[in-house]
Amino acid sequence: MLQISRELVDAMVAHARTDHPDEACGVIAGAEGSDVPSRFIPMINAERSPTFYRFDSGEQLRVWRAMERADEEPVVIYHSHTATEAYPSRTDVSYAAEPQAHYVLISTRDPDHAEVRSYRIVDGVVTEEQVQIDGAAAPDAVGSGAAESSE
Repeated sequence: MLQISRELVDAMVAHARTDHPDEACGVIAGAEGSDVPSRFIPMINAERSPTFYRFDSGEQLRVWRAMERADEEPVVIYHSHTATEAYPSRTDVSYAAEPQAHYVLISTRDPDHAEVRSYRIVDGVVTEEQVQIDGAAAPDAVGSGAAESSE
């Protein structure tokens, strides 16, 4: 289960709305080994695309080095889907390189409602998990915790 503050969820949704119609992406860092997201780091989608995201390699290197110096790790890696549900695509799964991270997807296809869902992606297997915001289940979050195999 991902436990996260309302402030951090709102920051991810705001970033996704600001970058719409392109996909937004970023990281929320936390103390190494803690699994508690704390520092919001919006990043640039180097693809500037409504259907694909990729961290800028130079920016990613700087961010990961800064996390390392601060004894942090990427607790949440997030991006948005602009026209589809908040579920990892095959490309998302193939690029998931942080097995300890929560992969959060925000769908901005509905201008009045942001769908926020979280997954663990390990060795190509996608497992949806519940999202708990500020100690209570989030009304916007969907998460069954069911495991699904990706193609």
